[in-house]
Parts: sequence; structure tokens; C-alpha cells
Amino acid sequence: MFDALSAKLSDVFDRLTRRGALSEADVDAAMREVRLALLDADVALPVAKDFIDSATRRAIGQDVLRSVTPGQMVVKIVHDCLVEMLGQGGDADAALNFNVTPPMAILMVGLQGSGKTTTSAKLGARLTSRDRKKVLLAGLDVARPAAQEQLRVLGEQGGVASLTPIMGERPVAIARRAMDTARREGYDVVILDTAGRLSIDMALMAEVAEIRGIVKPAEVLLVADALSGQDAVNTAKEFNERVGITGIVLTRVDGDARGGAALSMRAVTGRPIKFMGVGEKLDALEVFDAQRVAGRILGMGDVVGLVEKASQVIDRAQAEQQAKRALRGQFTLDDLADQLGQIRGMGDLGGLLGMIPGIGKMKKQIEGANIDNKMLARQQAIIRSMTRAERANPKVLNAKRRIRIANGSGTSVQDVNKLLKQFQQMSDMMKKMGKGGRGGMFGGGMPPMMPPGFPGGMR
Repeated sequence: MFDALSAKLSDVFDRLTRRGALSEADVDAAMREVRLALLDADVALPVAKDFIDSATRRAIGQDVLRSVTPGQMVVKIVHDCLVEMLGQGGDADAALNFNVTPPMAILMVGLQGSGKTTTSAKLGARLTSRDRKKVLLAGLDVARPAAQEQLRVLGEQGGVASLTPIMGERPVAIARRAMDTARREGYDVVILDTAGRLSIDMALMAEVAEIRGIVKPAEVLLVADALSGQDAVNTAKEFNERVGITGIVLTRVDGDARGGAALSMRAVTGRPIKFMGVGEKLDALEVFDAQRVAGRILGMGDVVGLVEKASQVIDRAQAEQQAKRALRGQFTLDDLADQLGQIRGMGDLGGLLGMIPGIGKMKKQIEGANIDNKMLARQQAIIRSMTRAERANPKVLNAKRRIRIANGSGTSVQDVNKLLKQFQQMSDMMKKMGKGGRGGMFGGGMPPMMPPGFPGGMR
């Protein structure tokens, strides 16, 4: 989401860090460019102004200008200011308030189309799988057709129970019944998915306020669409002033947006961004961490986030066995197919690239590689179209067999040839590592490698 902003800031700081010494005029000029980049990214004007004032004050200090690497010091100052703007607390700031008598109520609010229902299901699935909470979903949206059914289906997919709808029951009554059911049946958490409107109106606010007064939620989370720019900021401000919110969930963070809404919300409302939706799948909900997001914006990557994603999809025992076989020269196409599947399980490729430090400087190379999320699926399809014997010994793949594989996978012979060439390069590299006595990688396990065609991966 921050690609455009990240690219512009990267250009500014590249010029700054190439200089040996800096003057106050150099810093002022750089900060003016940063300010324009923030405004172009749709950051609210007062937020951008406060940000630049704070960063400039720190950057023109004598300790910075006389340091050995003044350019790097300025980059660090901008990073720290970004973290402050987004929220200092990290995991503590994003943590939900479980310090209440169960069942804990979480009220999900926001405008229609912001993704409340999907986010409610995602949050329920996350609390169930990661926090081992017994969660009940309750749909309070009786105005939108099939909203309650959508919540039930999504909950079922995520292994989360849903309150059975009763025809004609109004939102306030549903909220009461949900809390009574949760107390009676021993639920830890009740997630209440309220109705939205196309715009803020008195009826919407009155309904949310009445429900809040009845259930007394531990959390009131505003679900805001990051793609809506300043409209999302204004919505957050209105909900906070008229209803009161405890946190924000940004949806569609993986979309092609300028990102200013995310940078402005914390400063405008004073409420933390707790989660962000990074995809359509039920597990595509991440804790918002200011340090990591600031790092991504400045091209520093998010190695911790990348490792966390990998740890969720990698079977360590299987990875260690693969590593041992690979270093003995026994890396097979089946192993490659497994790794492609692991990378697909880690989410959107664009998002993964953004977590790799310095990747922003490879923007042209990335665009030239024409990477998309279907690339891995095509490569897996090619391997699956081979027989077991062919996967074990690719040397038997003559022209006739390659034509058959291309037809079976819906690709071209050129695609098959390219994959086989890249597989051979990966295999040769691992043999050399084994002969060099480097043991296992990453503590004996083999993480998903860059897929063929990735910038920095095998070609």
C-alpha cells in the first residue's frame, strides 16, 4: 500500500546519504520533499505539518549535522517520527483488552462496505486459533440482505460459532441474546458485527450508541477501508467523537492505495491501529506494529514479519529433511513444489517483497520480472503435470514429454523449459553448499526459497 510513498522517500534519502556533510539548508530541502511526498500520499495536512516540524527540529541539531554519517542520522530521525505518528506501543498498543469478566464483548463498527463482516470473521478465527478463545459471532446487521448468513458461512470456514438468527429480531435484542447465550454456554469472547450506512447519519450513531450501552464492550473497533483515503480519516474522527472507539482495523491494506489514511488515523483520533487486513483469506489479519510499518515505508523491510509468516506455513521436521537431502545433492522437483506451496501460503507476493530489506531499490527489476500471485500456481501446475518418475529424474524429459506437460498444465513449452533450467540451477547451488560443508540452512531447516523468477532468486 505504501509503494509510491516508499519510492519517493527512498529517492530523497538516497540523495541525502550520498553526501558527506550536511547543512541546515540541505536538511530543510530534504524535509520539504518529504512533506510533499506525505501530502501526495494523502496524509492529512495538519498531520504532515506536525510530522515535518518535529523531524526538522531534531534533524538540524548539531549532534546530527556534525556526526560521521549525518544522512543516516536524518533517516533514523524520520523513522522514529513515523513510529511516533503511527503509535509507539507495538504489540502492547495493539493488544485487545482481555482484562474483563467473560464474556468479553467486541463491538465492530464502521460504514457499509468497509469490510466489517469479513473482519469480524477474521478476528474470530484469529482469537480461536492463536489465543485459544471460545468465540461467538453475532450478526446485528438486519438491513443488508444475507449479512447474517455471510457471517455464519465465514465463521464456519474459520471454525467459529455463530448466533442463530431469528426472523424479525432487531439489533438491540440480538445483542442482548448474544451476551446471554455467551454467558450461559461459556464463551470467552462475543464479536458483534453491527450494521453500517453509506455515510454517517444520526440513526447509525444512535443504534451503535444504544448497543454499546447495553453490552458495555471491552473493545469498540472501527473497521476502515484504507483505499478510501481521507474519507476513512474523517469517518474515524466522527465515530470517535460521537460514539467512542478503542481502536482501528484497517482493511484492504494490500491494495494499491497511497496509504495516507493509515498514517493519519492515529494522529487524528488518538486511538491505536490494532489490526490490518492484508488479503481476502481468513488468516489475512495482522497485528499492526508501528516499528515494522515504518520500516517498510522507508525500505528497511520487515524481516521479523517475514519470519513469522514463514513459521506459520513451514513444517520444521519436513524442512530439515529437505535440507539434508538437498545438501547431499538429492533436491527434487517434489521438494521445489513443496516450497512453492509454502511461499503461496505466506500470502501475496507483493506483500512479501515489501518485507525484504532494500527491495524498493529493485523496483524496476521487479516490474520487469512481471511477478504475480498466479506465477507460483503455474509453476506448481507444471510440476504436478509430470509423472512421479519424471519428477524424480528430470533428465528423462525429452521434447515430446515437455509438450505433454505444457498441455497438461495449461502453460507453454517455454515455461516448462524455464522452470527446469531454474530448478537445475537451484540444485547445483545446493550441491556446492553441501560440498562446502555448510550444514543446514537457518539452523538445520530449509525455509521457502525465492521462487524461480523472483528478483534475487534463481534465473
